[in-house]
Amino acid sequence: MAIYTIGDLHLSTNQTTNKSMEKFGKRWLGYTDKLLKNWKAVVTPSDTVVIPGDISWAMKLEEALSDFLFLDSLPGTKLIGKGNHDFWWTTAAKMNAFFEENQISTLRILNNNAYLVDGQVVCGTRGWFLDERQQVTVGSVDYDKIVNREVIRLRLSLDSAMKLCEEYERQHGIKPHVSVFLHFPPVWLDFICRPFIDTLHEYGDPTCYFGHIHGMYNFPREFSFEGISMHLVSSDAMDFTLHRIPSAPILPNFEKLC
Repeated sequence: MAIYTIGDLHLSTNQTTNKSMEKFGKRWLGYTDKLLKNWKAVVTPSDTVVIPGDISWAMKLEEALSDFLFLDSLPGTKLIGKGNHDFWWTTAAKMNAFFEENQISTLRILNNNAYLVDGQVVCGTRGWFLDERQQVTVGSVDYDKIVNREVIRLRLSLDSAMKLCEEYERQHGIKPHVSVFLHFPPVWLDFICRPFIDTLHEYGDPTCYFGHIHGMYNFPREFSFEGISMHLVSSDAMDFTLHRIPSAPILPNFEKLC
């Protein structure tokens, strides 16, 4: 078993709502075919792939069916998070019912919750860019309110992760590593979402993976910020290969986590 991650697939396999990404640069040429080839080259049915948002261009759940079927046809279990372009996203109950109705068996929702995968704990939520320069919004937006709401969701996700940590340690005597998957980066260049960073510190600096950033290929995809390991995993940044999550280490500061 292995854990991989790749974000921002921006699938558009529904011909009636087709919206290709190819106009955004050479890396996007034939991106669905590249994703298919690279995915099948490394992922096995027993593996897990975390997809932190911007999965489908569909506007409604029903319109995303062909994209879900495409993902379901690929090897592995997929943990899917919400991105800013996932307008089809609805309640967990409605999505799970839709998956069951259409015999989609390998998709799981990653949102305000956590999963134990191969001795590691993964959790996540969407996040938010606090910096108004990074936003394209219509009308007046209460950024503080949105950030506070997203921090609450991050805490729900991390609290769920902590419970899995405690249970796993009781059963196995081993302290699992925690990884947080966000769509928006909590820090990028001169932008810092301090409420998110402070929350990650509070929960022991879990590794953070994020997407959303496109086209900035000259910047390092992996870096450390205040002791937190950060990883950009948007699909074009990785040229549509999948990033493998390292095997779970035992954290020396685990007492801060669980």
